[in-house]
Amino acid sequence: TLIVVGFSAWGFHKITELAQAGEAQLISSQLLIVVTFMFSGVLALSAAVVAGPLISSEVESGLLLAVLARPVRRSEIVIGKWLGLAVLVAIYAGAAGLLEMLAVDWATGYVPPHPIQLIVYVAVEGLALLSLGLVLSTRLSGITGGVIALVAWLMGWIGGVVGGFGAALQNDAVEDIGIISRLILPSDGLWRGAVFAMEPDAVLAQLRLGGTLARANPFAAVDPPPIAFLAWVAVWFATMLALSIWSFRTREI
Repeated sequence: TLIVVGFSAWGFHKITELAQAGEAQLISSQLLIVVTFMFSGVLALSAAVVAGPLISSEVESGLLLAVLARPVRRSEIVIGKWLGLAVLVAIYAGAAGLLEMLAVDWATGYVPPHPIQLIVYVAVEGLALLSLGLVLSTRLSGITGGVIALVAWLMGWIGGVVGGFGAALQNDAVEDIGIISRLILPSDGLWRGAVFAMEPDAVLAQLRLGGTLARANPFAAVDPPPIAFLAWVAVWFATMLALSIWSFRTREI
């Protein structure tokens, strides 16, 4: 992560040498979105890989037999593991996001309009993959669960792109694909929230002038996530945690 931040700082600094101050900040705002997408991908991959064997590896090794012999509820094991890794995911997202924004600020003087919201959206996206991976870990092997969670993240992003094209073309059937994919796995909707937090007012004004066509761009967001979607994200997390507990309780060890 430090190496990537260092190289990106060098790249952003080169932009200031090739463009005027206003143009450099505008270019930096859009390039930062691409860099953030890379970081969100790394975070999603890490969360999926770590969560995949979270429970399954201990079941296969027999370690949980010794743990469950004590007066410990299975729900406590699931919640404890989720909380422990959730803290790590949040710390990584916050530290990496802060370092990258400091590097961009040092190189170009540009700071995203809503830096705190940006970090929160990226962190919650990682937590979504962690939660999905935990559910899969209660039934599948570590590798299988991690791969399925990662593929689900990719399919969710592709579904969001397809839905964006549907909105741009005003095709309700195609747009519904994106809506359904975000309900199943809200990672793409959270990513769009992170993008909106990075968009300067000048870029937002141009995107809104473009009408529905701007929604086809997976690296642009005209509006923040609606309150109804954020409420659904909270329900989704509660559902995933409850499903993990139920699945682990009903599994024979």
